Amino acid sequence: MTIRAAEEAVRDLLSESDVVVGGHRPWDVRVSEPAFFERALQGGASAVAAAYVDGWWDCDRLDQLFTRLYRAGTVSAGGPPRGLRAKLAALRLKWRASGGAPPPDDAPDDELVRAMLGGRLAHHSGYWAGASTLDEAQEAALELVCLKLDLRPGMTVLELGCGWGAFARYAAERHGVGVLGVEPDAARAEAARAAAGKLPVEIVSVPFASAHGRFDRVVALGSLERLPEPQHRPFVDAAARCLKDDGVALLDAVVREGGDPWPGPWRGGVAPTMTGLTSALESSFVAEDFHNLGPHGDPTMLAWHANLERAWPALGPGRGERPRRAANYRLLAAAGAFRARRRQIVQAVLTKAGRKQPHCRADVSPLLGLRNIVRRPI
Repeated sequence: MTIRAAEEAVRDLLSESDVVVGGHRPWDVRVSEPAFFERALQGGASAVAAAYVDGWWDCDRLDQLFTRLYRAGTVSAGGPPRGLRAKLAALRLKWRASGGAPPPDDAPDDELVRAMLGGRLAHHSGYWAGASTLDEAQEAALELVCLKLDLRPGMTVLELGCGWGAFARYAAERHGVGVLGVEPDAARAEAARAAAGKLPVEIVSVPFASAHGRFDRVVALGSLERLPEPQHRPFVDAAARCLKDDGVALLDAVVREGGDPWPGPWRGGVAPTMTGLTSALESSFVAEDFHNLGPHGDPTMLAWHANLERAWPALGPGRGERPRRAANYRLLAAAGAFRARRRQIVQAVLTKAGRKQPHCRADVSPLLGLRNIVRRPI
């Protein structure tokens, strides 16, 4: 196929989402390297992502671009093609099947991630009902989890994938519980350990499968999608093994459409499908409640992006533009996917068979004067 024919095919595909190559609207794309079109045809959405990181094309508002692409089905792997001319059907399917984020090697390093997450270093979505800042949204999200778990002073809590320890510190300080955080990444574990100070928090750096003991509560926030898919079920099995028979667990995870390998902002991870998540849970837990927090993912990704942009002048020298472009692509593609309702964030309250159903939904939050915090739209 000639470069001209490749360009025409890509233009036709993007037009299905009202995206114009060389247009002047925020979601239109500008191509600086003519070879981009052939690269896009040959490699699909992953090649488009890599070409963006290489600087071959640009867009003023990637989040708006991806909202349109996901709503039109251009980069969504779920369902049959919709509204496509026959000559574009195979191309769209190729773009769908190849996902929408840069290759894992371009995932942000820890220094960039820390700058992105903000002061609390919470690596999961905030809760934006009534919140106007990322700090407020993250505090509301942490409190919501604590209320759903019905934490009481003196309880023991296991957190799988504690990251930099945001939940562990919050739960120990605000609710008087003892927390054991498991974080396989040694550097993050050391940072979490130092930040915990004299709080009743212990951080260990071991594989999730090595977690042991019996706890009143088990929690995992934004951890499952940091793992390769074959590790999802062993992760859930570890949570079940460590939960007391009368305990309560809470799992918070991004859920993708079937067939789309969307890895999100993290290196090496793959979000589960809803089918994969329920399959992993059903052999070990009774699912007491599923709460879809997907709409809160969009403002969280935008806030993380804003943090990264503010920090870049200090972090950028010596790095070049590739890490910045890769991180922004991942964050803003994710924002568009959440906004288009192609990605969800599922928060599951779980127990073991035989236990009385716990109070699954928090009705009152002491934060921000909110009532019925779970039911208010953002």
